[in-house]
Amino acid sequence: METVTKRLWFFNLLYCFLIGRLVDSSSLSSVTPFLSVSSMVGNQAILPCSWKSRLGEVAPPACHIQWTTPVDTVFEQRGKERWQAEVFEGRVEVPEEKLGSGDCSLIINDVQIGDTGRYESFLLVDGAWSRTTRVFIQSVRLSVSDHKSRQSRAPGEDLVLDLYTRHSVRVVYLGSNSSEWSVLWMKGDGDSQRVKKHPVKEQLMIKELKLSDKGTYKVLDEEGLTISTVQLTVEENSTDRRSEQTLEYQVADDAAQRGCSALLFFSGLVANFLILHLL
Repeated sequence: METVTKRLWFFNLLYCFLIGRLVDSSSLSSVTPFLSVSSMVGNQAILPCSWKSRLGEVAPPACHIQWTTPVDTVFEQRGKERWQAEVFEGRVEVPEEKLGSGDCSLIINDVQIGDTGRYESFLLVDGAWSRTTRVFIQSVRLSVSDHKSRQSRAPGEDLVLDLYTRHSVRVVYLGSNSSEWSVLWMKGDGDSQRVKKHPVKEQLMIKELKLSDKGTYKVLDEEGLTISTVQLTVEENSTDRRSEQTLEYQVADDAAQRGCSALLFFSGLVANFLILHLL
């Protein structure tokens, strides 16, 4: 009997440890269900939200919607009145015509690497005695990835380098036989003989490529974050001149979920093993 009691005590201790590790390996956001949205720099991202999931079908007298990050308010709207954080100025909106039907999704245009993070939406509802209740609606995790591609050109051809966004301020270049990056283009600079900015589109043209132009080209934003990376090959008789675009979304969340599932599966095996030895 004493042996069985010790085994039961050991089983409970081990099980609690495994479950504790499982909970600890999950982020605090797992307490509140959240959605994941992925996008590429320069594209549009829509963070889903529906106030009907919290308030039902009855629309509040005035929809006062608020979107925040863990550190700041991103966007706030009540009727015709709108407020946007400086870093999102001119890039975020919640279509007013959709609010009445329950859609309070936040639209982020020209999305940037720095926009990556967790967003939460709230509805501010006026109650009795002029008191306002802040009702949580939805949590969304946004992942923004940079562009990556490999391109091949023949000497004498031109390379069109996409900048993707108006927030691109610098293009740097690392030659295949070099160890130091050099600045190829800066926003505001005039055109040079070989490097020309498109007058309308967010594109840069490098004219009449040479064999020495082989290397890596990076487009950077104001914060020095990478918007795109192009691996360029320049060789005679190049037959494959197509861009091989690689869309690489961040998979940290998926990896974490797989880790939690594996840990839970392992704890179940241990529990079954111990129970069999107790019988």
